[in-house]
Amino acid sequence: MTWTDQHQRTAIVQTVLARAAIDPNDPGLFAGLPGIDRLFGGVDGLLQALFYRWNNHLRAKLEQAEIEGHTTVEAYLELAAEQPALRAVLDARAATVQTTRTRAFAR
Repeated sequence: MTWTDQHQRTAIVQTVLARAAIDPNDPGLFAGLPGIDRLFGGVDGLLQALFYRWNNHLRAKLEQAEIEGHTTVEAYLELAAEQPALRAVLDARAATVQTTRTRAFAR
């Protein structure tokens, strides 16, 4: 991956997070993102990258919480407060997947 690709990936992530800050359930959240297929392999790849980002931040928070004597719940809630758009995108996607699975089993 070139630096140009990395900068384009970062721009896509920032665009999605900015959109999610307004409405994480917006059906157009991932629309009109040039290069998403090439750089992420599509929406699923972008969501994996966002989930990876969340996990990296959470691991750091958990390590910090252990040092400072805080609970894992406190660490999670602190990160959710610091990264509300990221958490909202992941939660909205999880809700969509759950609804889709529920509908599939109801048939």
